[in-house]
Amino acid sequence: MSYSTLSEAISGLQQKGYTEDFNLASNCLECKGLDIRMTPEEFEVDELHRFEGDSNPDDSSIVYAISSTTFSVKGILVDAYGIYSEALTPELVQKLKYRPKS
Repeated sequence: MSYSTLSEAISGLQQKGYTEDFNLASNCLECKGLDIRMTPEEFEVDELHRFEGDSNPDDSSIVYAISSTTFSVKGILVDAYGIYSEALTPELVQKLKYRPKS
């Protein structure tokens, strides 16, 4: 499914059960609401949606649908293009490169 706006994507993913809010840390994803930290081996990127800013390329963002069987959790990570990439471990950067499952 494709979405027209960032808020539409977040709403659609929440309706699919991606209800937690994830944040990037240097070597993991954090879910402060559940007080968990997931390493790249402990989560999967199920969907990725990119949005370009209408007037400014700096306004571009990516929405990730993330799931973890280890923690039995599904949630959303919203990231701006390239903002954090230098601060992340290579393993986390590689994991966030979405590749659809065959």
